Amino acid sequence: MIRFLIIPAAMLFSFCGSPRQSFDPALVSGEVMQMLHEYHDAMATGGLMAEFDYLDSSKQFFWIPPGYNSALDYDSVKAILVQNAPAMESMELEWESLMIFPLSEEAANFHGIVHSVSRDTSGNVFDVRMIESGTIVRRPAGWRLLNGQTSLLLSENY
Repeated sequence: MIRFLIIPAAMLFSFCGSPRQSFDPALVSGEVMQMLHEYHDAMATGGLMAEFDYLDSSKQFFWIPPGYNSALDYDSVKAILVQNAPAMESMELEWESLMIFPLSEEAANFHGIVHSVSRDTSGNVFDVRMIESGTIVRRPAGWRLLNGQTSLLLSENY
């Protein structure tokens, strides 16, 4: 009788494989927060073209920039960044608030308020606050923005 119980138990354990590593939301949150701060630092030193190191270029990518009523795919966002990059002299971005919501070891949602001060090559200064939200995914090269949206906050909102 014991032999009949041992064989099914052995089969069950052989199909289960090794136990999965447990999901650590705090670790994911820390990694994503670090990536989002590095993203802003990269833009301060490299301008708009630095964004490409942080955008996911897959077919699932989309972003809704300020002033747009629909989502743009990666190629459309790329064209806008390439067109506007030469006109930007400097930019500084700072998270005033940032919340990370880990979904798994491979994905997280975020939302926050960004204060942006940028200067174009004509000397015009743009001091704005924006609200952003989106999804970030882990890729072999690191965390990347998969989708989201950015909206300007009007001065009466702050």
